[in-house]
Amino acid sequence: MTGNIPQNPAPVPSSKKEFDFTLEAVILLVLGIFMFIFGILLLFIHTGALPYSPDSTYGLFLVLVALQVITMGKTPFGEVRRTWLVIVVGICAGIFGMTACFIPGALSGVIHDLVGVLLLVGGIALLLQLVLNKEKAALWIRIPGILRHLTVACGLVYLLTVLLGLVTLLPGLVHDSVTSFFLILSAISLFYLAWSIQKASALYSPQAKTPAAPLPQGSGDVPFFLRDAPLSFTIALLLFLGVLLSLLAVLLVPVNLGIIPFSPDGQLGLLIVIMAIQFLAMGETPVGQFRRTWLILLSGLLFVTLGAIASIVPGVLTPVLVVLLAVLNILGGIVPLMLRFLPMLQAMGKPPARPAVIPPQLKKLLITQTVLNIVGILFGLSMLLPGFIPGLVVAVILFVNGLLLFLLAGILSALPAPE
Repeated sequence: MTGNIPQNPAPVPSSKKEFDFTLEAVILLVLGIFMFIFGILLLFIHTGALPYSPDSTYGLFLVLVALQVITMGKTPFGEVRRTWLVIVVGICAGIFGMTACFIPGALSGVIHDLVGVLLLVGGIALLLQLVLNKEKAALWIRIPGILRHLTVACGLVYLLTVLLGLVTLLPGLVHDSVTSFFLILSAISLFYLAWSIQKASALYSPQAKTPAAPLPQGSGDVPFFLRDAPLSFTIALLLFLGVLLSLLAVLLVPVNLGIIPFSPDGQLGLLIVIMAIQFLAMGETPVGQFRRTWLILLSGLLFVTLGAIASIVPGVLTPVLVVLLAVLNILGGIVPLMLRFLPMLQAMGKPPARPAVIPPQLKKLLITQTVLNIVGILFGLSMLLPGFIPGLVVAVILFVNGLLLFLLAGILSALPAPE
């Protein structure tokens, strides 16, 4: 995947048939599917019927946690102000998870223990905050309706998170079938929580959501890293994809030289899941942006399922996902190019009396998107036709792609907000 981004930065008009998912509900839904698939597959992994890749499994989980931190300021220990320091910490966590996905064995023991600590300590911290905070469970439980559901859902998710942390840190504590049961129950609780948050957001926003007091801006007393990071989801995701592809490009150099091993399944699973989050959160597909209809919803859920299976069970879906990602990257390059340049070619036959003046920032945006589309086609061809493009050249393509995504994020953040 080469960073599919909205070709039109303006939001898609709402529709009665559109699913108005909040970002938090989307990520909880993705986490729930991951937990559910892991729970089911663990039953077969335990018997030896299926292989298992713990590094990419824990790596994918850590990447999803990092996405929550970067896009919403929600950490495993609670919600914090989304400052530049929080963004940097989230990106570092994402790099850690990506490395585990790409390079098997590099971080095996460390990432296992890290995920276990995050689950255990984070679950305890969130459970205590829920119980002790007078504005949470103590208040919500007295209000009939969705807030009671939200209280129960939060309690279940946090309690099961603690249990999963324990069985992760102490593998012999319970039988694998019990761990599988905890994972499936955790998935159901995450679905319940996503539904509760979605309903509560629709009923109580924006009245019930009081914005936090901003930190003083422009003051020399406030270090840059402690200032708020005003990044939209699109910009944050572009930065995250830029880091992902740049890291992948750097790692591919020693991989092609035979110095370190590489996990294609971890790479494919991670890219597919991030693409699915784009589907669910923005309606953004490789061939353009659409309203989040049933088709987009089901496509996103299917992609999450495929990505989770590829990350947990290596080798099962590799040929299918290689072709799928290759075709999506090629189409994601060709279709936007056609939509962008065909109208220009048609207009050349009837030139206007006064040529349109394109603002410099918009011209830079169009050039960047065009180069990204071309790079996407090359990356897709390299996947579809192994050996067509040398491995080291593919690394250069991915690195350029990552740099272009950083540039694109900067251009979009400088554009005026659409009315």
